[in-house]
Amino acid sequence: MPRTALWKTIAESLRREIGGGAYAPGDRLPTEAALSARFGVNRHTVRRAIAALAEEALVDPRRGAGVFVAARPAEYPLGRRVRYHQSIRAAGRTPEKRVLALETRAGTPAETDALRLGPGEAVLVYEGLSLVDGQAVALFRSVFPEARLPGLADALGRDASVTRALEACGVADYTRASTRLTAKRAGPMQAHHLRIAEGAPILRTVSVNVDLCGVPVEYGRTWFAGDRVTLTVEPE
Repeated sequence: MPRTALWKTIAESLRREIGGGAYAPGDRLPTEAALSARFGVNRHTVRRAIAALAEEALVDPRRGAGVFVAARPAEYPLGRRVRYHQSIRAAGRTPEKRVLALETRAGTPAETDALRLGPGEAVLVYEGLSLVDGQAVALFRSVFPEARLPGLADALGRDASVTRALEACGVADYTRASTRLTAKRAGPMQAHHLRIAEGAPILRTVSVNVDLCGVPVEYGRTWFAGDRVTLTVEPE
């Protein structure tokens, strides 16, 4: 009778421990060295077992940080009036946004068209990460009409929330005019920021938000880690 491969035995042992609650979602597994010593195998065998668990989406290997038990996907609705912090808190999770870059530059043709601006008119570009319970779930780029929203860069520098920054600039409310959802594979920078493998599945949304008069105030692209969010479409 053929013997079971050692990596399969290790994977099954860790699978049972995760399922039994020995490691909670978000917990880091012991290091490769510790697991090698525990099971009496080399690191290559441990890596093969971890890779199998990662293929099952039970664990989340993060370059330079370790291997973590996969957290349950965050529920995120796509509707006309969706607010990131409010939606994540409503699901009992902890939201956070981190600013990666804020710059004013000439808009691209796609950006000026979406925002109803003249060719090359100035836009404010806000790039950042959306996190749930400390884990990055999305990389985003929001583009705003710079002349229509004076002071927005300072407001975003003080508070990463787009909703609160827009309120500070006189936009009391806004709604989603359109959203396009496309399946993609992570490029190098997306993989780096989201701590996923290059080529891993991601979901890209392209959206336009408008104020109460129907004037565009934000053109956004967001790349969601495919296994970390559940996107739901709310009825209009």
